[in-house]
Amino acid sequence: MAGDAIEQELEDIEAMFVQVAQEATVEGGVLTLHDVGASTLYFSDRPKRVVGHVTSSQFVDMWDEGDNSFKQDPPNAVLAFLEPGEDMPDDVVVVIRDPRMEGASITYRIEPLEGEPPAHAKGGVTLFIDPFGRPLSPVSAAGMHRRERRRVRRRV
Repeated sequence: MAGDAIEQELEDIEAMFVQVAQEATVEGGVLTLHDVGASTLYFSDRPKRVVGHVTSSQFVDMWDEGDNSFKQDPPNAVLAFLEPGEDMPDDVVVVIRDPRMEGASITYRIEPLEGEPPAHAKGGVTLFIDPFGRPLSPVSAAGMHRRERRRVRRRV
């Protein structure tokens, strides 16, 4: 499928995206996913339930394409860690901007919304990225995360 066709399909289905990396570093407001997977997965919720992938470099190339691009409306994302611990949060909600692919790494400028990103995380890191133009929709990763935090706070 050509780049424009993929982009249109992703907007039509309100795709959420997933990037997996072996480790992550955060320095000076820049998140780097090291040894990131060659593909960025996407999926949608009902009614279509579409699943697929694009290369991670295609994902970066699509960032500023179209009327409803991530460049115009930067997405929220949840950074989750395979092995959270005492010195590691379970996850962190951030706004991501300005992706750059350099070899097997992707960098984003980030703005933390919830939680504090660790300076260095090893052992598996996943970035769940919200759909184009829907940063806090009910089906967005950050929206689901925010609802779960509210539920936990209400129970306490």
